[in-house]
Amino acid sequence: MLELKDVTAGYDRAAPVVRGAHLALRPGEALGLLGPSGCGKSTLARVAALLHRPDRGALLLDGVPVTGYRHRAPRALRTAVGVVFQQPRLSADPRLRLRDLIAEPLRATGRRDEVESAVGELARRVGLGGDLAARRPHEVSDGQLQRACLARALVLSPRWLICDEMTAMLDASTTAALVGVVEEYRADTGAGLLAVGHDPVLLGRWCDRTTHWDEVTRAAGH
Repeated sequence: MLELKDVTAGYDRAAPVVRGAHLALRPGEALGLLGPSGCGKSTLARVAALLHRPDRGALLLDGVPVTGYRHRAPRALRTAVGVVFQQPRLSADPRLRLRDLIAEPLRATGRRDEVESAVGELARRVGLGGDLAARRPHEVSDGQLQRACLARALVLSPRWLICDEMTAMLDASTTAALVGVVEEYRADTGAGLLAVGHDPVLLGRWCDRTTHWDEVTRAAGH
């Protein structure tokens, strides 16, 4: 279980972006978090991905409270969660070829011997055939770069996957392809999914259930 309990978070303690949020994601479940732009969904997603420490409240993974975030989180927890952001060009090192972008988490966790086989398989799975994996971000489209970012999120075989507006900048065919990759991965591994977005049609088709931002923060009086 991935649980967010009474989470208040932001970038200025005097004016938090998220107040008193509650959310629970069961193993193997696909949960859609629906809400308008600017409401705080992405900040909450970053807390769930262990990338942002909340000002108050708790994140629990399998009932265990998380006490360290980003590089201070235990490796077993960091590698349990994969995340894909809305804007691939802001989350990708422009100096890296796509195959090295995908391999980043393996190298960071000392699993260099897995790079060749894992990167090749994931590049094929997300649709980066031919010489695309050898190109740098400025040489590919947003959709192709987002394919690489999804492969990077999957390379450590996470038990939880967080897609924060993953398809917002993509055309319909690329959106369908990447959603298909995520669903194939979930079918193979039983991973849970938190899909953050503002498109009720997409989330309704993709997820087992959808919760609105107002429901997540209702306890805080929003």
